[in-house]
Amino acid sequence: MGVADRLGIDPQVLTLAIARMTESIGNSFLIVVLPLFIGSEVIRGDAFGLTEVAITGIVLSLFGFVNSPLQPFTGRISDRTGRRKVFVLVGLVLIGVASFSYSLASTYWHLVGLRMLQGVAGALIIPTTVALVNDLVSESNRGGNMGTYNTFRLLGFGAGPIAAGAVVSAGPYALSLGPIDVAFSGFDAAFYFATLTATVSFVLVATLIHDPEDPEDAGEDALSAVAVVDRSGRGLLDPVFTLGVVSFFMAVGIALFATLGDIINARLDQGPTMFGFQFAAFILSQILLQTPIGRATDFYGRKNFIVIGMVLLVPTTFVQGVILDPWVMVAARFAQGVAGALVFAPALALAGDIAPAGKSGSTLSVLTMAFGFGVAFGPLASGFLVQLGFVVPFAFGAALAAVGVVLVWTQVEETVTPDRSAAPTD
Repeated sequence: MGVADRLGIDPQVLTLAIARMTESIGNSFLIVVLPLFIGSEVIRGDAFGLTEVAITGIVLSLFGFVNSPLQPFTGRISDRTGRRKVFVLVGLVLIGVASFSYSLASTYWHLVGLRMLQGVAGALIIPTTVALVNDLVSESNRGGNMGTYNTFRLLGFGAGPIAAGAVVSAGPYALSLGPIDVAFSGFDAAFYFATLTATVSFVLVATLIHDPEDPEDAGEDALSAVAVVDRSGRGLLDPVFTLGVVSFFMAVGIALFATLGDIINARLDQGPTMFGFQFAAFILSQILLQTPIGRATDFYGRKNFIVIGMVLLVPTTFVQGVILDPWVMVAARFAQGVAGALVFAPALALAGDIAPAGKSGSTLSVLTMAFGFGVAFGPLASGFLVQLGFVVPFAFGAALAAVGVVLVWTQVEETVTPDRSAAPTD
């Protein structure tokens, strides 16, 4: 923890980040495993009259569509009670139960129900963990701590898809437990592993994380909604709402890729391993850059990083619709991850600067909700828009990013006075 202190990282934030990383490894397995599971002989029954790619997009999107609208409520309730840890623990229990239950699923309805249960779990975990980070830090180190939290979370999110395909392909498995021989498929192994990671994360949070002292301002006002219109009169839109809209646009752009695995593999004449590498390239760049960018915003301000990130998101999203070489696609995904790193942690830190005392949950839930909606909408949109042409979903994502540039530039004000005489220390 000495290293964490020297870097300005709160030890509890680091522990929470590791717990989220552990849970994300198992949860992100499902991004790769569920499409394979849907296409397997295990899942039978009515597909609601939809194509396989469409039903895959719906199942993947349900997590975001369920958890996103619930996040403001869980965020506000945690503000009012001053208790965030219990929300995280209950959410991890639901994640574990749903992950294990996939091994028992056999119809599309089962997948829909379990994905919705995981969405409820996400609504309990996502806004409360981000609010915990915000509560534990100050304006002077908020960017670095947000960056560290996101780095570990994304490290787990990126590692999961890489390992998931290998776990499924290596099945079936056989274990000998004394006189009992147990056999299970590669799909079951992936679901059991996701259950295990949720359990480990539960133990870390239960034993090492503590709620901060109740803010003096916490209470009934924590239930007030975040405004859409800027009540200060400095702009047209409320800055937190604007950051939420921009987070949605960013998330849509980065999530378009997930549903199109089979189409991209055929177009680029590649296998699923290369697709997994391309998917992970986006995560890798964020892992490398989230923390240093977050720390830099503590010294040089946050707004310009967000603007630059949204500008970069325009070409890096569009070009994925015209690339014909697998390794060029890897480079494009990596560059898109750079854009995401320039936006995500700085936006959370800026919103955290604005959040009144005792209202971190309700304020930051605007961004996490919007991001969740974007991650849910992106795969669904690409599954339908690709029927109009392969480039169409990526052109759509690039157009949203361009609108986001204008919104940040005109509706968001800087919260940190840039100090160019100072620099982050190692």
